Amino acid sequence: MNFIQQAYKGNNEWFHWVLTIIVVFVGWQVIGVLPLTALAIMHSANFSEFIAAGENNFMTLDIDKNLFLFFMILMFFFGLVSLLIAIKYIHKRTLTSLVTSRKSIDWKRFWFGFITWGIVSAVVIMSGIFLSPESYEWNFKPIPFFTLIAVSFLFLPFQTSFEELLFRGYFMQGLGILAKNRWVPLFITSVCFGLLHGANPEVEKLGYISMVFYIGTGFFYGITTLMDEGTELAIGLHAINNIVAAFFVTTNWTVFQTDALYVDTSEPSVGWEMFFPVLVLYPILLFIFSKKYGWKNWKEKLTGKIIEPVNLKENYRILED
Repeated sequence: MNFIQQAYKGNNEWFHWVLTIIVVFVGWQVIGVLPLTALAIMHSANFSEFIAAGENNFMTLDIDKNLFLFFMILMFFFGLVSLLIAIKYIHKRTLTSLVTSRKSIDWKRFWFGFITWGIVSAVVIMSGIFLSPESYEWNFKPIPFFTLIAVSFLFLPFQTSFEELLFRGYFMQGLGILAKNRWVPLFITSVCFGLLHGANPEVEKLGYISMVFYIGTGFFYGITTLMDEGTELAIGLHAINNIVAAFFVTTNWTVFQTDALYVDTSEPSVGWEMFFPVLVLYPILLFIFSKKYGWKNWKEKLTGKIIEPVNLKENYRILED
């Protein structure tokens, strides 16, 4: 069975999917928001300041950046836990079936994606700093920085794993068995993944042209998942992407404001770094992955039909008859 067909292993009535989405929403956007809201209340002088700060995701409050990052990640942690509980108890499926079509999760794939993109993204960021040193300010503060490193490596993977398992896992599989093909879930999940980031401050500062990066990244993760028949590579890629973004460079206007090594002091603008990953790096990585893992039949893997597997017990009954 391929990756999308894993959804057939569990309960698939429409109300199972609706109930799961409700459970995930409550865990992510209700229960998950409570700790951050409590933290914001504690740092607000009064209710008016709390309301005003809420319009800027509470980033205007004098909250330690690492503490704020941790509480932001908690939202996604509760979302992830809610998703896994729903898969197990509502859909009656194994958690492995949400992650991969393989019998067990291939952690070597995760680490290959993690390390490969970690090296590439670090080289790209350092190249940008080398080419435009006047746009960056050294910001190394030992205790905050090493705390950030710990928070990033230990907890950011919860956020990225939730997004991958929700979009490239749950929604990809659900839309696949609904549409009976692969291209519809690839397109919808990639665009929706990009639109999910539409509320980020980067989009407001740079304009909607920046959505090219977010939607392009969604397609990259989606293509990787469909070609590899599992999310392991995509989860590794996404995890290290956000980790590197957290501790290498920060600004005063991006969604991640951290105690990073450098502060980008340049005026917000759309430059080569917005399109370079989508047009150059992602295709190169797809080529590398295809050679390493023997990807073939690209057209079928990305656009082919999804057929419901025939029940094995039914096969045996027919044979007996």
